[in-house]
Amino acid sequence: MLLESVTMPKRGKLSKTEQARQQTKEFVEGRRQHAAIESAINALEVHGLDRCPDRGLPAFQRYVALAVVARNTQILGRYLQLQEQQAEKEIARQAA
Repeated sequence: MLLESVTMPKRGKLSKTEQARQQTKEFVEGRRQHAAIESAINALEVHGLDRCPDRGLPAFQRYVALAVVARNTQILGRYLQLQEQQAEKEIARQAA
């Protein structure tokens, strides 16, 4: 997703125009999206994408793509486990 405006807040004392800009709906939404992206990047780094042993842009792109696929597989697995646990709880509740 591309943002049309800069969403990084300025540090220090803000002018009134800068305060007003940072309180707009677009700015706040952009900051929320930025936080979500940072979270996703951190999850990839924790699971092995902090260093790329390959050299060259095509190798780097392949490495990143595989890391994203691995992370998505992990998320899907967690989702399936949660569904299974909920189904088991429902069966146990019906049996009681």
